[in-house]
Amino acid sequence: DDEAARLYRKAADQGDARGQRLLGNCFLKGKGVLRNDKEGARWNRLAADQGDVSAHIQLGALLQSGGDGIPQDFAEAARYF
Repeated sequence: DDEAARLYRKAADQGDARGQRLLGNCFLKGKGVLRNDKEGARWNRLAADQGDVSAHIQLGALLQSGGDGIPQDFAEAARYF
């Protein structure tokens, strides 16, 4: 998990949408990094803004349900679905 998160961060830092989404999911699940919903949402939003469909779905679901430090926001969630 640590090695995967490290590689995803490297790709994410270079602007790779898939790397951003996968790193975001690491943060949401606490795999290889400390769990942090805000950081997970931030990386998924960056990927979604580049058109990553899976990031759109992940971010929409997070906004629909809310998370630690992420307020529930149905209108914003609908924007990503």
